[in-house]
Amino acid sequence: MAASGGRPYVRSLPGVLQWRSSPCHYDHTAMHHFLGSLQKLPPETFKTGARKIHTAPVRSLFLLRPVPILLATGGGYAGYRQYEKYRNQKLEKLGLEIPPKLASHWEVALYKSVPTRLLSRAWGRLNQVELPYWLRRPVYSLYIWTFGVNMTEAAVEDLHHYRNLSEFFRRKLKPQARPVCGLHSVISPSDGKILTFGQVKNCEVEQVKGVTYSLESFLGPRACTEDLPFPPASSRDSFKNQLVTREGNELYHCVIYLAPGDYHCFHSPTDWTVSHRRHFPGSLMSVNPGMARWIKELFCHNERVVLTGDWKHGFFSLTAVGATNVGSIRIYFDQDLHTNSPRYSKGSYNDLSFVTHANKEGVPMRKGEHLGEFNLGSTIVLIFEAPKDFNFRLKAGQKIRFGEALGSL
Repeated sequence: MAASGGRPYVRSLPGVLQWRSSPCHYDHTAMHHFLGSLQKLPPETFKTGARKIHTAPVRSLFLLRPVPILLATGGGYAGYRQYEKYRNQKLEKLGLEIPPKLASHWEVALYKSVPTRLLSRAWGRLNQVELPYWLRRPVYSLYIWTFGVNMTEAAVEDLHHYRNLSEFFRRKLKPQARPVCGLHSVISPSDGKILTFGQVKNCEVEQVKGVTYSLESFLGPRACTEDLPFPPASSRDSFKNQLVTREGNELYHCVIYLAPGDYHCFHSPTDWTVSHRRHFPGSLMSVNPGMARWIKELFCHNERVVLTGDWKHGFFSLTAVGATNVGSIRIYFDQDLHTNSPRYSKGSYNDLSFVTHANKEGVPMRKGEHLGEFNLGSTIVLIFEAPKDFNFRLKAGQKIRFGEALGSL
């Protein structure tokens, strides 16, 4: 737009015409009037109705928030572990052997720092809470569906009969549900999955294929060195020699993993006499096959109850290993045993001898006789002496039930 005489003008706020004589003069004059007009406008002109934005100091942006960081790190690590597990399962289906990848010291220490003993005690108390009658069937049915429990074998199939989770976990079986094999000298003491078995070599025992633990760390030192026919030596291999009492015999082992859906009681695997009990308070880490493949000497870290004695071929032992939510291990003839108790500290052990002045032999056990129970799934480890021609009738990874044959001469 132009005025008379051809000189340009601009409109400044609020409607004042300014003639422009030159570019520099126009820029200065326009800016001056524009700023002045802004100052004259009422404050309501600039209100937009939007919320005020408060900005924190820049330094606060760098403050660390430990909980979100731990959750993010832990979630990422758990996801990575699940991916590795999935990948290994795919490779196993293809028939490829996967070398175990062991946890580092800091990973084991981090896992052991989790208060699993306290959590297991809390879980044990929760199991004792009586469920309302109407809630029992849906709760137990969910557990049965999740872990594949076969209730047709239970002595009492009616789910309303079990007042709490503890009674349901420790349910008894029908007498004919588990016939005890009489043809073989050693039977399975429980339902479960065979993780590993064979001869003990170089005082190392396999917890899964390729991952071992120390025999002496697992069983602890000999309880009665004065009864040994020879003084104890100091080398690691000598501990195995102390256990083998007869010339020509070997030391054998078998590891059975009890899943949460398995029958939770365990029985005597042979005719033998229990002379000694040793209780190791310890951690309560998970003992599922994946963890056993990841953490070396897992069974030595965890709480366990070692029963030792003799059978017809020499030394015999059965060890019940605790796990997460399985702090309670019960031995029926041992009323003094209290597992996962706060009065016991990790790294120690306490002994009890069943050989007394009144009982010179110990506690006799018949093959298949009730011996003890877990509150959930866990692990049974057998370590025993037998002649060199003893043969296991097993395959690693197979499912087995109480009463079925483990091996014989």
